[in-house]
Amino acid sequence: MKKLFLYLITIFVVTYCGSGDSKHQTTKSDSSMEKTRQAKLITLDPGHFHAALVQKIMYDQVSPEVHVYAPQGPDYLQHLERIKAYNARPVNPTSWNEIVYTGPDFLEKMITEKSGNVVVLSGNNMKKTEYITKSVNAGLNVLADKPMIIRPEDFPSLEATFKTAREKGVLLYDIMTERYEVTTILQKLLSQNTKIFGILTTGSKKEPAVTKISVHHFSKVVSGSQVLRPAWYFDVQQQGEGIVDVTTHLVDLVQWECFPEQILNPSDINMINAKRWPTIISKEEFKGVTGFDDFPGYLQKDVKDGKLNVFANGEMLYQIKGIFAKVSVEWKYQAPPGGGDTHFSVMHGTKCDLVIRQGTEEKFLPVLYLEKIKGLTMNEFAAELKEVIKTLPYDSLQIESVNTTAFKINVPEKYRVSHEEHFSQVTAKFLEYLKAGKLPEWEVPGMITKYYTTTSALKLAKENKK
Repeated sequence: MKKLFLYLITIFVVTYCGSGDSKHQTTKSDSSMEKTRQAKLITLDPGHFHAALVQKIMYDQVSPEVHVYAPQGPDYLQHLERIKAYNARPVNPTSWNEIVYTGPDFLEKMITEKSGNVVVLSGNNMKKTEYITKSVNAGLNVLADKPMIIRPEDFPSLEATFKTAREKGVLLYDIMTERYEVTTILQKLLSQNTKIFGILTTGSKKEPAVTKISVHHFSKVVSGSQVLRPAWYFDVQQQGEGIVDVTTHLVDLVQWECFPEQILNPSDINMINAKRWPTIISKEEFKGVTGFDDFPGYLQKDVKDGKLNVFANGEMLYQIKGIFAKVSVEWKYQAPPGGGDTHFSVMHGTKCDLVIRQGTEEKFLPVLYLEKIKGLTMNEFAAELKEVIKTLPYDSLQIESVNTTAFKINVPEKYRVSHEEHFSQVTAKFLEYLKAGKLPEWEVPGMITKYYTTTSALKLAKENKK
């Protein structure tokens, strides 16, 4: 691993960035163009590949000049490698100009220089609370990868930071990519149609009104390359447990679909039960996704019988405004051949259930089903559904009968946007908000409620283990 690190440093100093003591620069952007830009990005301590995905495309509103502030190490070098690959690709290459500072005072330097107006955060989640707070206090907008916080004790700080952001007139926003997945959008739209869905049931502990389950994998290919994850990614004290990490997306979708554009508060949440359990990782598997031959010292606390126990899995059952909801996340080492991360979601309505499945039968693509149809014959329901489909903002949607009690919606390939592309969609939406100078009134209360939910679940899950 040390040899790999030294090799990467040599390659970047020679071929990518130019000369200088960790300050690397190519050419300055044209000043006349800069005047038309509304945003100039600052990438702070990029430790996760999501930081690069924000820059997978260019944006008219964003300067091509991006300042990167980070500590020395492989994380920022891998980030630069990804940006370099985007710049060098043969089709629709980007033209980002990365200006890098890697001194030990990188955070203070970023705050002092204010070389941009939007801080992009995606990396070590243990540091994220400090990074968010100091960036907002400095009057900088923040576009943060999830999760913003991973510990219950950090929730008051996050609330205070949102208040500071409002006072300073800057935006603090998290990257919720799953809102842009087409079947999720269709599930949301159809759940609001009383002719098809009726109304959302209240549900119960045994059968919640809403259930969302996702399965993820440590070994993953992104932008055509095997992801090399930092070793700290497997330390829940730095990355966060699964119940406060990926569940952020699922809790967000529960709020976004069930209570669209409604202002929510922590008082709307009643956490009923929560649990957590580990994924077991062997040394060979660990090496396969990190490059490390052995578990670092800070992971030894989680090693049992020579294997790493990562508490990446979690489940919560709660009520939101009286509606029962269940959220679960599981991490495995590697997906089956031809597979990938999967998502299951069901919303129980008084007239039918809206179900998203993404298994082998669906060839690992999310598919929306309408099941347990009540009150209408299948022919009557099909006729109603065809009329409703015409009103949706997608053409060429097709209805297919699955069996005597269910239909599915076939979505044209042109609407199948990859997870990687969702980051550009979120960024574009953030830029709209930046131009307007404000977020929708429900977004900040929703984020606060979301992180109250996830951290409350972690607190209860740990208490249940005692």
